[in-house]
Amino acid sequence: MLQMKLCGDLVLREKCDAVSTITPELLKTMDEMVKMMQEQNGVGLAAPQVGFKERFLVMMNPDTNEIYRMINPTIVSKSDETCVMEEGCLSVLGPDGLPVYSHVRRPSSVKVEWTDEHGNKQIAQMAGTIARIVQHETDHLDGVLFIDYLSGVKREMVMRKVRRRH
Repeated sequence: MLQMKLCGDLVLREKCDAVSTITPELLKTMDEMVKMMQEQNGVGLAAPQVGFKERFLVMMNPDTNEIYRMINPTIVSKSDETCVMEEGCLSVLGPDGLPVYSHVRRPSSVKVEWTDEHGNKQIAQMAGTIARIVQHETDHLDGVLFIDYLSGVKREMVMRKVRRRH
């Protein structure tokens, strides 16, 4: 059974290593992550959030409910155009046990390359909400949290809520 790592856990701040081999264990873990993400009404979950230091994630397009299982994802290009959207994280919870949200500016669209669960190379241009999700989740693989994009004042407001949980 996987366990969610929460803000303050050092694994969330580590840069993950590339996955060298797609194993049955990896595929099982990704299936468990999809289930966990759905049970918690999330749209993405990256390996460090469940304690793994490898580059893989799962995410869902909320518009189509399509599930992505990405191994070694890389954002190869980002649009110059940016947009501000609200973001939360299953690892950044408030005193009510629910994600704390804040507005974050990111590129509006990105081009992503990854290996799927069958070992096939994939590439996709993503825009809007799905682009937001893939940027948020790939950041986790580099030890970056969405709160790192906030101003000092906004980050402190979020962290005050997180600390009240403890």
